[in-house]
Amino acid sequence: MADITRRFGWRHLRSAPTAHIRHHKRGKLAHDGRGLSFWYRSLTAALSEVPVDDRELAMAFHARTADFQDVTVQATVTYRISDPAEAANRLDFSVDPDTGSWRGAPLEQIATLLTETAQQHTLDVLARTPLAAALVDGVASVRERVATGLSAEPRLPATGIDVVAVRVVAIRPEAEVERALRTPAREQIQQEADRATYERRAVAVERERAIAENELASQIELARREEQLVDQRGTNARREAEEKAAADGVRTEAEAARKVRLARAEAEAARETGGARAEAQAAWLRVHGEADPATLHALAATRLAENLPRVESLTLSPDVLTGLLAKLGRPDGGAGA
Repeated sequence: MADITRRFGWRHLRSAPTAHIRHHKRGKLAHDGRGLSFWYRSLTAALSEVPVDDRELAMAFHARTADFQDVTVQATVTYRISDPAEAANRLDFSVDPDTGSWRGAPLEQIATLLTETAQQHTLDVLARTPLAAALVDGVASVRERVATGLSAEPRLPATGIDVVAVRVVAIRPEAEVERALRTPAREQIQQEADRATYERRAVAVERERAIAENELASQIELARREEQLVDQRGTNARREAEEKAAADGVRTEAEAARKVRLARAEAEAARETGGARAEAQAAWLRVHGEADPATLHALAATRLAENLPRVESLTLSPDVLTGLLAKLGRPDGGAGA
């Protein structure tokens, strides 16, 4: 929409580069072109604004296939107005000189024309196409037929409209029919999934069997090694017992030899000690045999006195003293008190 400003009863219009402006003044064309900017008086001006940029028209309509199935077609048509003067002559692109807004709805008229034309050609194609073929190849065939039909439509060039591109987005059946059509594929996919699951389980079972066999082989090898370990331990124990027994025998023999040598030494010492004692005893007896009786009596008394307990004091009566002296072989008057 053009920008219109007011100044002292005059109007100033400034259009966009993508808008074609036609200004008629008193029935004559005063301004004609894109992106114009000029002053005018609203009472004597007749303005038309025709957009010349590419426009996207989205459309959706229902059609019926050869097997009487309802489908929904979604398409997009790109068009532009190549002849603004012809379009302004055929359609109402006039704008209010005070506000710049369209008085009518020319773009809606173009949309209706394009939609109805595209729908007519789409219905013509799908009416002779079964549903399965329409869903598989219908997009390309409908797009080609609609593009050809719009290019051959005489009303579009007469209105100054060029079709730039036609795109068919989708052709979809009703929800129930679509679910029914999806069922075989879903079943096949499910079967493939089940097969993959079974294969995965089979592989898992095979792997578990291999693992169990490896564990069993490991246990057998471990038992065999334990048996070898027990045998080796028994051998080591027997060897240790034999070594210990041999060591005990050597130690016993050494101890016996030591005891024999000790006994021999003790016996030799005993013989020498006995001989020495015998010689000492013989010498003692020889000495005593040669000594007089009085000396022997004195020695006996001395030895007796050595073995008696200590006597602090001793009192002898005259009779006892006399008898003792008599035994010692001394006269009564020869001893002093």
